[in-house]
Amino acid sequence: MQKFIRTLGLAMMAIAIAGCGLVYTPDVQQGNLLDKKDVDQLQPGMTKRQVLVLLGSPSVSTPFDQNRWDYVSTFSRRGGPLTRRTLTLTFNNDTLVRTEGDFFAGDATQQLKDAKKFNANYPVDETQGDKSKTKDDDKDSGGFGQGKSSDDSSNK
Repeated sequence: MQKFIRTLGLAMMAIAIAGCGLVYTPDVQQGNLLDKKDVDQLQPGMTKRQVLVLLGSPSVSTPFDQNRWDYVSTFSRRGGPLTRRTLTLTFNNDTLVRTEGDFFAGDATQQLKDAKKFNANYPVDETQGDKSKTKDDDKDSGGFGQGKSSDDSSNK
């Protein structure tokens, strides 16, 4: 009976913790990840093949309308509201005629804050890098690719 009460207590505590939001919820990014510089290179008159090479395959390409490609991306930050971004390309006879959508719309200050959050400011001393010699390198003069092996001398 004591094991049952202990198990029931642990189960209720786990449910309470999950209900309080203490359980980690990851950010979820789905759909196409487009780069602004690639989208800026789109020009009317480009062929479907050129657009495919530049942006990749669209996330939505309907069989009923071959002249419309939709690039869709959704992002949810730790269980928060879902952000949906779309870019619609319209073709006429396999050439691009129109682009529309809000794929890169957003609050610029918020985007800067998000970018700075992931910016790692590591001190780098390029003079030291991998090419510098340490005390151990001076002691050990034999390494890979140095000196001749017995196979090299026998081939002469």
